Amino acid sequence: MIDRQTVDRIYAAANIVEIIGDYVTLKRKGVNYQACCPFHQEKTPSFMVSPSKGVYKCFGCGKGGNAVTFVMEQEGISYPEALKVVAKRYGIEVEEKALTEEDVRRNDNRESMFALNGWAAEYFAKYLTGNSEGRAVGISYFSQKRGFTDATIRKFGLGFCSSRGDDLSIAALQAGYKEEFLLSTGLSLKRESDGRLYDRFRDRVMFPIHNISGRVVGFGGRTLRTDKQVAKYQNSPESEIYNKRRELYGLYFAKRAIQQHDAVIMVEGYTDVISMHQAGVENVVSSSGTSLTVEQVQLLHRFTRNITIIYDGDPAGQKASLRGIDIILKEGMNVRVVLLPEPEDPDSFARSHTADEVQEYIRTHEEDFLSFKAKLLMKDAAGDPIRIGEVIADMVGSIALVEDAIQRSVFTKECARIMDADENVLISEVARRRVSKTADKESMEFVRRQQALIREEQAVEVNVQGSPVGGSGEDTLEREIVKYLLKSGHKYFEQKEGKTYVPINVAEYIFNTLDRDKIELQDKALRELYKTYYELWQRSGVGEEIPQQHFVNHYLPEVCDVAVDLLTSDDNYVASDLWRRKEVHVESEVELLAAGVPKVIMIYQSKVIDRLIRAQHQRLQEELTDEEEAEVMKILNRLNKTKLTLAKLSRRLIL
Repeated sequence: MIDRQTVDRIYAAANIVEIIGDYVTLKRKGVNYQACCPFHQEKTPSFMVSPSKGVYKCFGCGKGGNAVTFVMEQEGISYPEALKVVAKRYGIEVEEKALTEEDVRRNDNRESMFALNGWAAEYFAKYLTGNSEGRAVGISYFSQKRGFTDATIRKFGLGFCSSRGDDLSIAALQAGYKEEFLLSTGLSLKRESDGRLYDRFRDRVMFPIHNISGRVVGFGGRTLRTDKQVAKYQNSPESEIYNKRRELYGLYFAKRAIQQHDAVIMVEGYTDVISMHQAGVENVVSSSGTSLTVEQVQLLHRFTRNITIIYDGDPAGQKASLRGIDIILKEGMNVRVVLLPEPEDPDSFARSHTADEVQEYIRTHEEDFLSFKAKLLMKDAAGDPIRIGEVIADMVGSIALVEDAIQRSVFTKECARIMDADENVLISEVARRRVSKTADKESMEFVRRQQALIREEQAVEVNVQGSPVGGSGEDTLEREIVKYLLKSGHKYFEQKEGKTYVPINVAEYIFNTLDRDKIELQDKALRELYKTYYELWQRSGVGEEIPQQHFVNHYLPEVCDVAVDLLTSDDNYVASDLWRRKEVHVESEVELLAAGVPKVIMIYQSKVIDRLIRAQHQRLQEELTDEEEAEVMKILNRLNKTKLTLAKLSRRLIL
């Protein structure tokens, strides 16, 4: 367990723009920053980061929080683990109290796997440079054949796994790592004959695979043998921490450069990425030899909309990669293609050219996906009308995936020119494909809109003063009460007593009213926020503003989420200068509070009484003694009188 003082230091040091900027491309908008939300797919940015408040909020999907909770969401880790990640970034030492047995049992297996992978990466790196076999085989391959410098080898953590079958497994067990994690990470395999462990990556040069935050999630191992019976590459199996569909090799090292260039270059293998980085072209990633996936494209989309794919001269490999282009188009990204001269691949080309030469070649030779696809497919279809028709249909299918209507129109026109086809026919076919492909999505969107309308009707109705009325649910009213506390608890409104108006503090009014009636909020997170504000309010005094950081940096993540949601939601009412210019009276904030606060409290009290009345009616359905039944009726009589009084007061407030 991390002590509160350390948690406070972590929050004080955390720069939310820096931390979120590691995961998405943020663009300044006024005093805040914007981006497309990393939690759901969208075209128009609705994700906001406020450096002054230290919070983020997506107004599309509703997610919000602080720097630590963002790391939790992105990495899929626990709150203490997220605190450690942020602490490490800012050089804060985390001292934990002794874990209880229950804490130990609950300790996430993921952390153990990460720790083991980190240890293994260091083991492979040390074996490469500190062992005669590593130097003779591994360094010979990396330095002499691939031309990697010592600095490059260290940067990417390259290593070597011993050819002696079980060296790593034995060393890991001796270092205290458990067999179950050696097997679950895939570093070791178990013989059926005697149950002994042996190394999966024996006699291979090693490429650690880092996730977006730099932790080792898996490995790729390349054999240097010429034996065709042995697979050239061996990769870690999928596990709790490694999903190859969601990882891109080199992204951790490339993300800054991708943001700076607003573009990413996609290559095929590990050495392609490393050679390009060494040559000075750093906005480069690889899908590690596997087919490009939707999840990988979505990951890149956080940083840029522009992707350039570099292919070598192998036509078979180019055709196999066409599906990846369609995935990129479907995710709303701009894709261009570069063909390298035969027999070059990105690795060899980067090693034989400077960074300026590589970048100049890309700039002068990249072409749009349509031209590339047409030239590639038409090589096999020339002179055959049926094959040409199939090529056109294939290209139309890709064009139909383009979301932007203007781009779609340009591509359709260009396709008609290249293929010498009737443009109107292609326009109709593209439209037909889009209707066919998006029908299900459109239906889902329709249902979503209908559900949103229903929720809106059930939510708080707002009168001209901006205060909630009648049909509000108890949970909605609780949110409104806590929002008044967080945003306006230190402020005052005026209430008429006799012939004079008396200033009333918002927080004091809320606390006195609810405490007098012994009402406790039902929602757990809102109740915790209410309690936290109350404790701080008692210490600070009436009328003093409570800093919002106490709530957005709350030690309970669910409380933090609710606080961010309330603090970033629209104010109850925003006065327009237009009305003032037209000399129309617009209620001041004091007037709005005077109307809104008492009314929301009164309606909430009424809702609480409704709940208590229902509970008493439920008791009447049970078998009660005469005394118990008389007591229930007495309680009901008192509750109904209170409800009637509140109803009269409520009508008076509205009038």
